Order: sequence, then C-alpha cells, then structure tokens
Amino acid sequence: MNPNAKITDEQFEAYLKQIRELVEGPFDEMQKEIEVTNKFPEEFYELAKKNDLYRFYLPSQYGGWDLNELEILRVQEEFSRGPGGMRMHLHHAADMNWRILDDYGQQEVKDELMPLFQDKSVYCNFAITEQTGGTGADIHTTAEKQPDGSWILNGEKWLISHTDCSDYTYVIAVSDPTKEKDDRLSAFLVPNDAPGFEIVEMPHMMGCRGAGHAGLRFTNVKLEPKYLLGKEGQGMEVAIHSLSVSRVHIAMSNLGMAQRMLELSLKRANDRITFGKPIATRQMIKAKIADMQMMIHVLRTAIYDFARDYDIDPKNDYITEKAAICKLFSIDTVKRVSDEMLEIFGGDGYFEDSPYGPTERLYRDCRAMWLEEGAPNVQRITIARECQNKDGKVVYNF
Repeated sequence: MNPNAKITDEQFEAYLKQIRELVEGPFDEMQKEIEVTNKFPEEFYELAKKNDLYRFYLPSQYGGWDLNELEILRVQEEFSRGPGGMRMHLHHAADMNWRILDDYGQQEVKDELMPLFQDKSVYCNFAITEQTGGTGADIHTTAEKQPDGSWILNGEKWLISHTDCSDYTYVIAVSDPTKEKDDRLSAFLVPNDAPGFEIVEMPHMMGCRGAGHAGLRFTNVKLEPKYLLGKEGQGMEVAIHSLSVSRVHIAMSNLGMAQRMLELSLKRANDRITFGKPIATRQMIKAKIADMQMMIHVLRTAIYDFARDYDIDPKNDYITEKAAICKLFSIDTVKRVSDEMLEIFGGDGYFEDSPYGPTERLYRDCRAMWLEEGAPNVQRITIARECQNKDGKVVYNF
C-alpha cells in the first residue's frame, strides 16, 4: 500500500471484495436491460458514486485516496469482471477522464474542474480517431488560432465512447498545417455544450452495450485560450502519454475478464460429467486449463511490472513500450481464454442465460478489446519502434 494512502491495507482489501460483489450482483442484473436499451440507467451512476468508483483513483488533493498505480489497477481488475460497457466507462473514469487534464491542463481550468471528478460532477471523453482519417499524423480536424488567442475547431471524430454522459471532450486537431507530421497537432479540452458541437449517433455494438459510442462533429466551435492542453504542437505527446497508461488499463480489463472466465470454466469442468467422470479429469481439458492459467499469470506479472515502473517515474523510457506489450499480450490472453471457455462449456456456454455466469456476454464483450486504445498492429508498431531505438534493451525494477 502507498504509505500516503487515505485507507489502510485492510480497508483496501475489503474494498476489492465490495466491488466484486457489486459488479457480479447489481451490475450484472441491470445489464439485462442495458443489452436492449444500450443506455446505462441512472441507478448505475448512483451505485458507482455510492461505491467510490469515481473517487478511489484520484490524488487526495482532488478528493481521492492517493492509491498507487498497482492498487488502482487491482480495483480495475475487480470491476472488469462485470458487464463490458460498465467496465469501459469505469476504466476510462479511472484514467484518461481526469489524468489528461491533471497532466496537461492550464492551472485556471484545473482549479475549476479537478475537484469535480470525485463524484462525476464532471466527466471527459477522449476523441482522436476519425472516420475520414486515422489516429495519427493523418488527422484532418483543424483548430485555427485567432488573433485574440482563441481557437476555431472544425472537423469530425468517430467511434468515441461516453459521449452520452460527458461534459467535456479531449480533442486532438491540426493546429499548424505548415509543420510536419506530429508537430502539426495540438490538444484541446472542448466543452460539450459549446455552440457547433454535435453528437452523431452510431448503431448498437456487438458487446460492451451502454458505453455511449457515437461520432462527433465540430462546426466553428470557438475555444477560449485556456482550453489548450499543454503547448501548441504537443498534441501527439498528450495523446501518446495518455494512451500509454490507458493501454495498461485495457490490459487489466482483459485480465479481469480472463480471470472470471477461468473460474467459470473450472466450475463447469468439475460439474460436467461424461462417461461417469467430470470432464476436469480429461487430459485435453487439463491442457486447456493449464494454458489459460499460464497466459493469465504471465499477463498479470507484465502488468504488475508496468505499475511498479510507473510509480517510480510515469515518464520513464520504457513506459510506452511496456504498455503496448501489456495491451498486445492481453488480447492474445483473453482471446485464448474465451475460446477455451466456450469449448469447455460446449453449447451451454453459447446461450445468454447460464447458471454459471454470463459466458455468452463475456465472450462478446472481450472482442471490443482488440480495438480499444489501438488495434494489435498499432501495438506491434509501437513495440518494434521502441525496441529498435533501444537495441532490444528493457530495464526492470524488481
């Protein structure tokens, strides 16, 4: 436990248990309605506030508990065992929602907004992906600086989460088209009630229902100078640093889902009888269980290593590479574990209702993780670049 934390070790362990009971109880139950409506009921937000799910990760100066990164991630593992859309919302709340403003916001805006994150009085989504471009140097959304120092934002974003419950949006845009590649980009905090800000509806997703996915359109949105994040031309740095940490939160989400899938599979394998014996005694089932446990263990150790590094120095030379490794391996892990779970359950695991738990929903929800915070090939590009720049060297803080 962080020696400066506002709760004790015993309180923290009790909190982990409290969150598991919440997500596998009330959250699981209300998800039945969300699968149809694709919208979180107000009860979800109220329960999240009541159980400090908007507070636990914040520094104490903003009403939080001063947990370290590993402790924050351990809480995330617990709520990731529940419905995917809620996991998506809460994982974003615990990271990019507040961290970008804290790291790069101008003091005037931080003084106004940072204390409001603790009870979701303010919530910020993140918008970089575009339907007409991508997520890097080919961004087309523009921010044109005016003589009085304000900015005029025009363009669009696509596949943006939490648009239905956000008050602000972090936007990456081209601020100087005369410069090359990433130097063209700046980052902004955009009030969602600004004139010219529009939400564009999207269809229901296969999984992770309720997370408020939509497109955004900006038409001559005027931004005061105080809404610039960091410095002009620093937009890609803001995005990459923020995504690096968030990718590990995605990896921990995959770990939480994979751990629950393994536990459900063990129960099923012990209960299912064929030829007079539980299938858990069959050699092929044992092989599946062994592979599931192996990948979960390796993923957990990679995430814990990242968290240790981050707590020592959140901007050290290996944070970006290790984050991408965690995210990439977590995809392989949850993919393998979910496939093995379905095989162990057989046809019974394919139905929406199972006495063991939400096997069908878990199988659908985890597929979103292939794409969230960057598809697998994006992670490979990042890992290869960092590996080549450092001649294959990686430093560990064991």
